[in-house]
Amino acid sequence: MIIREIQQKDNESIAQVIRAIFHELDAPKVGTAYADPILDTLYEVYQAPRSVYYVVENDGRVVGGCGVAPLENAAVLVCELQKMYFTPEIRGTGFAEKIIEMCLTFAKTQGFDICYLETLSFMTAAQKLYKRIGFENIDGPMGNTGHSSCEVWMTKKLV
Repeated sequence: MIIREIQQKDNESIAQVIRAIFHELDAPKVGTAYADPILDTLYEVYQAPRSVYYVVENDGRVVGGCGVAPLENAAVLVCELQKMYFTPEIRGTGFAEKIIEMCLTFAKTQGFDICYLETLSFMTAAQKLYKRIGFENIDGPMGNTGHSSCEVWMTKKLV
C-alpha cells in the first residue's frame, strides 16, 4: 500500500469509498461530507492554495484518503482536516495515523497554527485516534463547513 497525492483519475474512486462508508455505518447523509457538492471533484478542489489531499492505494485501488485545507470562514491560520475515510480492509493498519501526520506536516509548512476537525459522535475509533495524535475537544463548531450533522469538534495546535 502507498500514500500519494490525489490525481484526477481518483475522483470517482474516492467519492465511492466515502459514500460506501456512510452506507456501511448508516450515517446521516444530509449535513455531512456525503452531501458535499464537491465530493465528486476532490482532485480539483485540492488544487487550491494551501490544500492537499492524499489517497491510500492498495494494488491499484483507492481504499481511503484524507486532506487538509484552509477552514472556510475562519482565521487565516486555521486549517481543517477533511474527508478522512478508509475502507474496512485497511482500518487498524496504521495508515490513518500516517496520512493524518502527512496532512499536519503539510499544514505546518503552509503556516497554519491550528488544525480543526469535526466528526460524528458514534465514530469513536476515529476520535480515539485524533486524541492520541493530540487533538482536543472544543465546545462548538468553527468556520462554515456545512456539516450540521457533525456534533464533535476538535482542534490541535500546530506550533
